[in-house]
Amino acid sequence: MITFLVSIALLIIAYFTYGKFIERMFGVKEARPTPAYSMKDGVDYIPMGTNRNSLIQLLNIAGVGPIFGPIMGALYGPVAFIWIVVGCIFAGAVHDYLTGMISIRNKGAHLPQLAGKFLGKFMKHFVNVVAVLLLLLVGTVFVTAPAGLLYNLFNGWVALGVITAVIFIYYIFATMLPVDKIIGKVYPILGALLLVSAIGVGGMLLVTGAEIPELTLANMHPAGTAVFPILFITIACGAVSGFHATQSPIISRTLENEQNGRKVFYGMMIVEGIIAMIWAAAAMSLFYGTDLNELIATGGAGLVVSEVAFTLLGAIGGTLAVLGVIVLPITSGDTAFRSARMIIADYVNVSQMKIASRLWIALPLFVVSFILTQMDFTLLWRYFGVTNAALSAIALFVGAMYLAIQNKFHWVATIPATFMTMVSLTFIFSAPIGFGWAMPTAYLAASIGTILVLGLFAYKVKLNRAIENFELDEEVNKAA
Repeated sequence: MITFLVSIALLIIAYFTYGKFIERMFGVKEARPTPAYSMKDGVDYIPMGTNRNSLIQLLNIAGVGPIFGPIMGALYGPVAFIWIVVGCIFAGAVHDYLTGMISIRNKGAHLPQLAGKFLGKFMKHFVNVVAVLLLLLVGTVFVTAPAGLLYNLFNGWVALGVITAVIFIYYIFATMLPVDKIIGKVYPILGALLLVSAIGVGGMLLVTGAEIPELTLANMHPAGTAVFPILFITIACGAVSGFHATQSPIISRTLENEQNGRKVFYGMMIVEGIIAMIWAAAAMSLFYGTDLNELIATGGAGLVVSEVAFTLLGAIGGTLAVLGVIVLPITSGDTAFRSARMIIADYVNVSQMKIASRLWIALPLFVVSFILTQMDFTLLWRYFGVTNAALSAIALFVGAMYLAIQNKFHWVATIPATFMTMVSLTFIFSAPIGFGWAMPTAYLAASIGTILVLGLFAYKVKLNRAIENFELDEEVNKAA
């Protein structure tokens, strides 16, 4: 219990300390018009209040990742707590803040555009492909996961295919309509449900005096299972997630003032880290040991969610908690498709003012996603995990470059970017879905690859610094 409480305290303290440090180093300009005003279009660029933006950002980034990931990561034991805290404070929250704020400074640009500007044209095309692939995987995963939870909640009396179809229909409307019509109005309510469910589970852990394991290196996986890199792939959204870099521009286009960025971007990542801590602790305390292995093997992380919710909160409270969990993937899936539409539209330079222009981009995405729902969920999750980790490294390198060009302390982003590069490459070289090499060989190859990437980054920093009057922040028009 002490490890759990200290971890929560560290996350909260970090928002007021390290988060403030990152904000000051970035350099907020309160008088600078944000894209919500300078590019207002009534569809994607619409000013919205800070509290509403905060809840929308939280729901955008917090899919099943901060719940399913920590539950599966709990099999590694309390060492998962370390990764959630350290990753969230020094990697995830920095990642979210920098990508969100740099997007604001560049007219609400998405990650592919930012990668092209700061890392080179090749990276623009590469990140476009990776980002759209990730968003398709996210959208698909976040259809199948809530559909399965709802199917279980309804005891099977509503067909799984019907539930899946209803979620897809909702996604189509949320993707196509202006951001303030569904997302802006419904998300604050759903966000409250999410927070209440997380607080309910966390509160009951304290009230019941749950035996949450203290910090050890115990690993509940079979002997020989390596913690690195799988733990860092499994627990992503609760620590650091490239998916977030695709979501931040949605809010970058609705933020009213730059001074709200720390609360919306850094702060909501801290909240997500707390949610991840609660579910990891619940899984460890209630099912520590072989029980958790067996439960996940039987019904996946979704079964653990149901068992935790109903055990701690009873029938009514458990139902509300499960609904809160269901809200997460649905409200990330819809914005995943929305982000994919916006990224493709920006790439091909097609205005999104007309609904027909949104339709011909969005519909093919849903067709591909429907086809992907026929794949095995576990396999989808693995592809999602490694793509997610790789994109987080790229996004952090974008933030590092932005700081490096100004001769600021870019290591706050470069160090986590380098670490996530090592994680991604090691997984690719060692995993069966990758090269399948033995771990020693994979470690060596990943180390060489990471050094090469870091060298290329240093070379690009030198080139960008040599460009006279490098346009870090694009000029904006005054608000109408």
